[in-house]
Amino acid sequence: IAAACHAAGYQYVGITDHSEASAYAGGLSKDALKRQHGEIDACNRASPGLRVLRGIEADILENGTLDYGSDFLDRFDFVIASIHTRFEMDEKAMTKRVLKAMDDPHLAILGHPTGRLLLDRDPYPIDMAKVIARAAERGVAIEINADPQRLDMGWQLCREAKAAGVRIPIGADAHNVAGLANVDLGISMARKAGLTKDDVLNTRDVEGFLGQAQARRR
Repeated sequence: IAAACHAAGYQYVGITDHSEASAYAGGLSKDALKRQHGEIDACNRASPGLRVLRGIEADILENGTLDYGSDFLDRFDFVIASIHTRFEMDEKAMTKRVLKAMDDPHLAILGHPTGRLLLDRDPYPIDMAKVIARAAERGVAIEINADPQRLDMGWQLCREAKAAGVRIPIGADAHNVAGLANVDLGISMARKAGLTKDDVLNTRDVEGFLGQAQARRR
C-alpha cells in the first residue's frame, strides 16, 4: 500500500484496519496492532518520501463507546470510528449512540455515517441533521467513503455538512492496492456536492491532516 501510494504521488497514507470488535472482518487484536506499528515505523524509516500514519477504524460499540478504550487509542495518529453492528436499533437509540461516540476526543473522523450498501442494505435509521450539528460543534470530520458499494456520505448530506462547516475527508476504503482507485469515485461525489479543496480534510499536507485529530485531543 505504501509503495503504491508513493508511486501515485501521495505525501501520506493512513493504515486503518478494523478494530478487534469486528472479528468477522479480521479486526486486529492489541498485540497485532503493536506489531503493525513496528512495521509502520520501519516503513517510514525506509521510505522518507511518504509518511505512513498509524490509524484505526474503531468500532462504535452499542453503548456509544469506542473499541479498545482510551489508553490504547492514544497510540494512534488518528482514529476513524464507524458502526458495523446492531443496525436494527431505532433512530433515537442509533443517533444517541453516534453522538456519544463523537464526544470521545479520540474520534477524528466518523466513517461511512449512514451504513448503506448500495443495492444491498438501506441506511440504518439515524438523524443525520443532529450528527452533522454535533460534528460541527466537536470538530469531527465526516467521511465520504469511496468504496463503490457505499459512496457514503451521499452528495446531499455532503452539502449539508459543508454548510455546517464540517470537514469531509475522502477515504478510498482500500483493502488492497487496486482499491486505491476508489478515491476517484469519492472525488466525483465531492464535486457533485460542490465541495472545494478547502472542504476536504485530506487535501491538506500531513501536518494539516493530523492537526485536526490533535486539536480534538486537546
